Amino acid sequence: MLERPQVVEPETGTRRRRGLASGIVRTARPRQWVKNVLVVAAPAAAGELFSWHALTQLAVVFALFTAAASAVYLINDARDAEADRAHPVKRNRPVAAGQVPVPVAYAVGGVLAVLAPAGAALLCNPMTALLLTAYVAMQLAYCVSLKHVLVVDLVVVTTGFLMRAMIGGLALGIPLSRWFLITTGFGALFMVSAKRYSESVQMVGKAGATRALLTEYTTGYLRFVWQLAAGVAVLAYCLWAMEEGGVASSSLLPWRQLSMAAFILAVLRYAVFADRGTAGEPEDVVLKDRALAVIGLVWLAMYALAVVDW
Repeated sequence: MLERPQVVEPETGTRRRRGLASGIVRTARPRQWVKNVLVVAAPAAAGELFSWHALTQLAVVFALFTAAASAVYLINDARDAEADRAHPVKRNRPVAAGQVPVPVAYAVGGVLAVLAPAGAALLCNPMTALLLTAYVAMQLAYCVSLKHVLVVDLVVVTTGFLMRAMIGGLALGIPLSRWFLITTGFGALFMVSAKRYSESVQMVGKAGATRALLTEYTTGYLRFVWQLAAGVAVLAYCLWAMEEGGVASSSLLPWRQLSMAAFILAVLRYAVFADRGTAGEPEDVVLKDRALAVIGLVWLAMYALAVVDW
């Protein structure tokens, strides 16, 4: 009795499609999506976070910014696929490894780059759409050329973080405080320059192998930048916290001023890793260091109490 031949093509095709979808998601860098939580920063600072409208709008903004950032990652990996194949680590990226074809990465990235600002225009407001458009344009320019320009690369990456912090406020029509912008901007520069410093320290003698621009920076210069940025961020936060207009007479304790201690401790704790040259992955430092996590929770509690008392 003859056995009926097994049909494996549909299963193979399904597996291939699943592999492609998995590769696209991996290229979109899910670990980096935690950065987009910054979209709640401005509404939280203004005490306008806990309403159904705000939460719904911020969820939309988070999704749109994640789509915009994913578009940049996809296009960047498609553009750098040939170079990544020669790198011992980056060659495992889905595009470089061939799991995601270069044309597919370009196509998906292009669609997301268009849909994110268009979605912001439909679901939010023109200012939100304008900021997302500027973010995508700036990041694509970074992928093409700006990442090779000394100092400008630090400014572009820092501005990306600042845009994340601003967009929630723009979507909800919340005025952005000058102290909020200064603290956020220099706090981001602190983390970005500490990351570059750590990469430079860890790749002494072979810096160009991972990031060509590192050969043009000195560790002394990068140390100066992250120390300057940390100082300005702390000063701006303290000036904001000491403003008399933010202290309510009904408050039992000056939570706003007390939060300065936790903020400064958090900066000092993060600086330990920066100084050691182990702050190359900021998300790992923030999420894996227990002391920093505890300090962050204490600061968050004090800040929340200060906002409630306003």
